[in-house]
Amino acid sequence: MKLTELKNIIAEAEEAADKAAQTAYVRNGNTDWDACGFAWVNIYEHNGRRLDGRTKMGRLMKSAGVRQDYTRAFQVWSPGYGGQSISIKEAAASAYAAVLKQHGFTAYAGSRLD
Repeated sequence: MKLTELKNIIAEAEEAADKAAQTAYVRNGNTDWDACGFAWVNIYEHNGRRLDGRTKMGRLMKSAGVRQDYTRAFQVWSPGYGGQSISIKEAAASAYAAVLKQHGFTAYAGSRLD
């Protein structure tokens, strides 16, 4: 995989997260008045191979702007939505992870209340 291809996948995932956030906003009564929290996506593997910052794919992920957390998993925080509503953030993170899964990544959305 090349960097441009990975950036296109990330852009597709971000677009899906944006759309999911907009849909969740409407479903929430056109407001983001809701419980506050955080949501993110953890990315562990690509095509069955563990992502590591030293591998080619790991270096590509870093070049594409995806950061590693303290456990060394690649992680994207608050994709598609910058507000505080946990339900909107969860919808956006789930959509982001779904796109990554379509492209062979092992990715999971996570969240917690603030």
